[in-house]
Amino acid sequence: MMLSDVMEDYLKAIYQLQRETDDRIKTSEIADELDVTSPTVTSMLDKLEERELVDREKYRGVTLTDEGETVALEIVRHHRLLEAYLTEHLDYDWSEVHAEADRLEHHISEDFEARVADALGEPDVDPHGSPIPSADLEPPTRPDGNSIAAFEAGTVVTVAEVADRDPDVLSYLADHGVEPGVELEILEVAPFGMVTARSSEADEPVSLPESVANHVWVAAPAEPGP
Repeated sequence: MMLSDVMEDYLKAIYQLQRETDDRIKTSEIADELDVTSPTVTSMLDKLEERELVDREKYRGVTLTDEGETVALEIVRHHRLLEAYLTEHLDYDWSEVHAEADRLEHHISEDFEARVADALGEPDVDPHGSPIPSADLEPPTRPDGNSIAAFEAGTVVTVAEVADRDPDVLSYLADHGVEPGVELEILEVAPFGMVTARSSEADEPVSLPESVANHVWVAAPAEPGP
């Protein structure tokens, strides 16, 4: 099935949104994710529905069909392998690789994908901690945990995954030691959602607005040290 790059972008966006909720995905959510208008989304969903890649219910939104999910998983696998390769072998910063992988993900062959995966040692996650779908395109399982915004002051957590969409946010987080595998001690949670935490990799605390904190996924709390 030949699909345009834009169609694949929509399928990937719906897949990523579905990871964050059990509900159907609304047109407005897709529009926000892809920075396009709702009428533009509606037009594209018509095309994807015709190809039986999405299931739509009026006023309730869409989900991917099995075939749509398979296409999305292949693009996600390409994207995350490319991010890992660019970081590990071409010295890209983790804040740079998302946009570069977006440009390349539609155009690599399956042989190239396999060679990249082999060169990396078949990694399970990309540089941001996001799980890489396996070669057989089974949906990866997100590790147990929650966003850092869900925990109380005094909790020690371990960063598992950070959303890769905003390079400025990624640079800010990296400067303050907020990266996958790092322990964070939550110092304060303000009533308006600001989370202040200290990384085990940095001396100074970092303050995260709620919009950023919601995209820092952490593993179940670790026991605080003595």
